[in-house]
Amino acid sequence: MRYQFLIDTYETERLKVLSVWSMFHEEDLPIRPRADDARGRSVLEQMIHQLMSEDGWFKKMLGIDVGAPPLPTAEDRLSFIRRYAEDSKKRLDALRGKEDAWWEERTAFFDVPRSRAWVMVRRVAHTSHHRGQQMAMLRMLGRDLHSNYGPTADTGGLPASGAKVIYAYPDDEKLLQDGPKTKLSERDDGKPVTERGSGFNR
Repeated sequence: MRYQFLIDTYETERLKVLSVWSMFHEEDLPIRPRADDARGRSVLEQMIHQLMSEDGWFKKMLGIDVGAPPLPTAEDRLSFIRRYAEDSKKRLDALRGKEDAWWEERTAFFDVPRSRAWVMVRRVAHTSHHRGQQMAMLRMLGRDLHSNYGPTADTGGLPASGAKVIYAYPDDEKLLQDGPKTKLSERDDGKPVTERGSGFNR
């Protein structure tokens, strides 16, 4: 199938969202990037936006309705994680049943006609953008960052330094149990996490 790569990408993207959300602590939810600036979404508001936005895009632009309220009844970290895990899995299953012709059909992207394949690429980019904001907040909060795209400063630094990819959990089933995360590497060499001077162009 020509568009299998989009289904595969969404499958990994949903796991990345769940992984990042699992790195926050319950007490982090009301925190904003700057306490005196209501324009910057809190961790809780980032989660709400992800659930509402993805639900709206899939219903209105892709015609996929999972038949569930987009937000959990309780506004706690684990309820948001479980709501997103359940609904995104249903969306993934629906996408797996679509043929190439469906992906190429035009749909309304707000007020512009686009193919469903185009909309899906934008959906993934939208989610990735907000996940990046959340990972920056995790760093500002002093939380450990497991791998999301590759090694992090907390998994050993740079690939050039032999850093490993260490996911918080081996799969979404373990993540939803909310147990202890995979142990991170000890990194005490004092080297800054930068490509400067390691053979990469500045």
